[in-house]
Amino acid sequence: MLAVDRDPAAPGFRYADTRAVISTEDEPAIDRLARAQRIDGVISPGADWTVGIAARLAERLGLPHPIDGATAVLATSKSRQRERFATAGIAQPRLLDEPRVPCVVKAPDRQGQRGLTLVLHERDLPAAVATARAASRNGTFIAEEYVPGPEVTVNAVSLDGGFHPLTVTDRLTAEPPAFGVALAHAWPARLSVETTQALVGAARSAAEAVGIRNGPTYTQIRVGTEGPRVVELAARLGGGHDAELCELATGVRLNDLALDFALGRKVSVVPTQSLVGGACVLFLVAPEGELRAVEGVEEAHDVEGVAEVRIYRAPGWRFGPLLRGADRAGAILATGESRDDALERARRAAGAIRFVVE
Repeated sequence: MLAVDRDPAAPGFRYADTRAVISTEDEPAIDRLARAQRIDGVISPGADWTVGIAARLAERLGLPHPIDGATAVLATSKSRQRERFATAGIAQPRLLDEPRVPCVVKAPDRQGQRGLTLVLHERDLPAAVATARAASRNGTFIAEEYVPGPEVTVNAVSLDGGFHPLTVTDRLTAEPPAFGVALAHAWPARLSVETTQALVGAARSAAEAVGIRNGPTYTQIRVGTEGPRVVELAARLGGGHDAELCELATGVRLNDLALDFALGRKVSVVPTQSLVGGACVLFLVAPEGELRAVEGVEEAHDVEGVAEVRIYRAPGWRFGPLLRGADRAGAILATGESRDDALERARRAAGAIRFVVE
């Protein structure tokens, strides 16, 4: 397996047979490398912009791929997605001609939390717009109404136009994030059966609107007082260990399915069943400064129900100011008799880990 990343210390490099220190956004360089290495398939898990690069590269090299370049363009542009959702009649947060509080300001062509700000006070609007413009590739921003209510993620796989939901998880955030733990994904979502079915239906409609017939999708939805509002869809695996969480919860190896799509193998999706009462991913955040050591990892591993403890950074890494979605230092995956039990076990494990910084 060949992996590329601009960071020589990228955590994923440890799993690769061959490593190339190239930005995942440097399409010409990746194209040259792919041709030189005679690759059999290409995949971009966990990041939106590179979904388009992978799809275009597969088209040029005649490689199998779950989506084509045109579909990838829709999947990686928040603005174009919203146009498709509107045409299909899919409920979504309203775009605002002029930002007004409360609202969410974001870069239209960035994934995850980059350039995103929840604005609750008028005085914070200029800074939020500046942040979004700075993060955006074309210097623009979008503002949308803030929909109060739980934020939920639907992870699914499409196969020949059939939509197969796998997990519906709650996205739990600290506002503002606190040192120690900033974000968690918890399964199953704390919702009624009827609401869960409505969320799955909204995610299915979103995938169909964008034109995704094959491959994994990751759909973020707000559960407002008037029902589900689709925030955005990504034609990829979730970047928050969603595939690993899915495997813990249901036994479905979502990472393997994504690789099968990329290599043109026969793909089958078996009906999911709950293997545990609850499961979660808890992200770790370190204080600002240069990392000297990480202590307590073995203690964290020993906590009942902890399936995995991942530490992303090695000594010498410098953590910057704490931002939404930035500078994650690691993650804990745990299971339990219920979702709350899994979260409690993960928090107990997190309490054992100490990031020594200078």
